[in-house]
Amino acid sequence: MSLISEQKPDLRNERRGARLEERGMKLQRLLAGAEIGKITGPADVEIQSVAYDSRKVTPGAIFFALRGQKLDGTQFVGEALRRGAVAIASESQRRSEHPADITWVELLPGSERRGLAIVSANFFGHPADNLQLVGVTGTNGKTTTAYLVDSILRAAALTTGLIGTTGYRTPKGSREAINTTPESLDLQQMFAEIRDAGGTHAVLEASSHALAMERLWGCHFAAAIFTNLTRDHLDYHQTFEEYFAAKRRLFEGTGAGAPGVAVVNADDPYAKQLGGLARRTLTYGLKGAPDVTTKKFALSFHGLEFTAQTPAGNVEVRSPFVGRINVYNILAAIGAGVGLHIPNGKIEEGISNLELVPGRFQRIDEGQPFLVVVDYAHTDDALRNLIATARELGPSARIITVFGAGGERDRTKRPLMGEAAGSLSDLVVLTSDNPRSEDPLRIINDVVVGLQKVNAKYRIEPDRERALAIAIEEARPGDIVLLAGKGHETYQVLPTGTIEFDDREKARAILRSKGFSKAKAGQ
Repeated sequence: MSLISEQKPDLRNERRGARLEERGMKLQRLLAGAEIGKITGPADVEIQSVAYDSRKVTPGAIFFALRGQKLDGTQFVGEALRRGAVAIASESQRRSEHPADITWVELLPGSERRGLAIVSANFFGHPADNLQLVGVTGTNGKTTTAYLVDSILRAAALTTGLIGTTGYRTPKGSREAINTTPESLDLQQMFAEIRDAGGTHAVLEASSHALAMERLWGCHFAAAIFTNLTRDHLDYHQTFEEYFAAKRRLFEGTGAGAPGVAVVNADDPYAKQLGGLARRTLTYGLKGAPDVTTKKFALSFHGLEFTAQTPAGNVEVRSPFVGRINVYNILAAIGAGVGLHIPNGKIEEGISNLELVPGRFQRIDEGQPFLVVVDYAHTDDALRNLIATARELGPSARIITVFGAGGERDRTKRPLMGEAAGSLSDLVVLTSDNPRSEDPLRIINDVVVGLQKVNAKYRIEPDRERALAIAIEEARPGDIVLLAGKGHETYQVLPTGTIEFDDREKARAILRSKGFSKAKAGQ
């Protein structure tokens, strides 16, 4: 039982617009609602900032010594104290080597992640309470769907924030994404930036890791979107059931009550298990009679045009996006717009306004007589969807797929990726993705099992840049070259370290080196 959980003062307006370095907060008020076992040392200390990374500790901070998969945060208590921390929060007990004059907050077992989320919300004055949050979860389609919802909201003249795999954007500016969903402290700071700029909405990708690690604890969602569920991240979740249970948490309320509206893909078998959790549920899909659907659409390289039927009337879709998978993403975004009571005209405008999602079926055009596409597909289902999209768009085209599997991740999905790519492609160029500390050849050997199972035609080139060049060299007029796995990423993590690497820029350079150019193509 928390020693101070009964004390829940209203902090929502206390820190609005306050800068971290300008105001502090008494420890007891900061810990309101957290699950505390005991506090030793001065209990009335004033806290100037909150940190979970010892390298970011500033004088007057409370440092959360969190336990990770590989490291225990208590290893860094000494560094945090040297940098000026005045309080430590941890599930571990104070050790004899820790100074007695430092406040030690002992959190109840299993509560430290929730504790960080609660303290972070307290410190920034509960900024999420002033926003309508839209969370998007699922295996595939999260990023595109989040971009679409954000574009719809901005078409309605609303000030928003967008948080996900490709980066974090608030009215204060944009920053590179470290995780799909940031740690709760960083998330609350971004919410505060949106609120303090007069913003009203935040759209974020809710990853299974973030939900399992309670980074979203205490956040109430106006809308929660479920795209689909296929195999991924089993290195972390261990079982498919646990993976789904993490996704389900978004619809169970993350400790802040059920979402206002759930928008779920009725064509996915797991959608049924999400029914009845939110105050209102809107289904979308292409089969049966979901709430948001379309009965007819045409697929082409020029984009999508169709009429979506919704409980709020028809929505006329005109989008530069391509492929059946984007029909689903657009229907999901429409469902969110309807659930948030955005006028249909603004929904239409927002969809048509969005021209590109970085690294999602992104076409690389240097005037070459074949199509080159960069996509983030990095699971067997995503590869299958990517190649199926290319097949639908170019039924007679020869498809060349370049991909690899990530190191230090679920090994069991590697042969499945090989099987998916090999069964649908005319040629696979198997290479490295982000091998991290693993031997790239070991990863490749795991994938080859799947390729050989379907008697695929494939080539192996561990060097990714050379692999891209091989695929482009192989391409003939009318072919489709798919560069899968890294999408928007601008780096590659190798056993020797991280290097700059962007599939899009590498592909452009290779095409130009072969004499292609848009200027020549237009002559």
